[in-house]
Amino acid sequence: MMTLSGTYAVDKGMALFPKKIGGKYAMLGRFDSENLYLMYSDDIRSWNDAKKILIPMNPWEYIKIGNCGSPIDTKEGWILLTHGVGPMRKYCIGVALLNRDDPSKVIARLKDPLISPTEREREGYVPNVVYSCGSILLNEKLIIPYASADSVSSIAVISLNELLNKLLNRK
Repeated sequence: MMTLSGTYAVDKGMALFPKKIGGKYAMLGRFDSENLYLMYSDDIRSWNDAKKILIPMNPWEYIKIGNCGSPIDTKEGWILLTHGVGPMRKYCIGVALLNRDDPSKVIARLKDPLISPTEREREGYVPNVVYSCGSILLNEKLIIPYASADSVSSIAVISLNELLNKLLNRK
């Protein structure tokens, strides 16, 4: 077990990229409790370099935005699941596409959430919340396990092609 250190190794919700980028470790984090930052380091334990890459832009994420696990590498770029907190502390899951070689460049973002709490998912220990800690790409399908209201677990599946078409406004 290793302790993280550095100016930006604070708060929770950090997610490592599954491979080095430009010869450095890369990680996402939200140390200001509102925005998402991209961090680079030569040493996986020390994080002192950060750049803001995503800010809350849409009503469903006006309060804050965070990551939902490590980004997924695709030919089109890094798929990043996000969670956004909007009015009435409603948590939804969104998606951004980051440049493969320079993930500080955001190629696209869904305007609307990919997953929002349904009627069944609104009631529970923590109402009005859907949240994921990661996803996997299997047979060209993005499989997203997620929890709702801290009471129920579900799985959402979307084809990679359909998701990329939504992100890139392709027919």
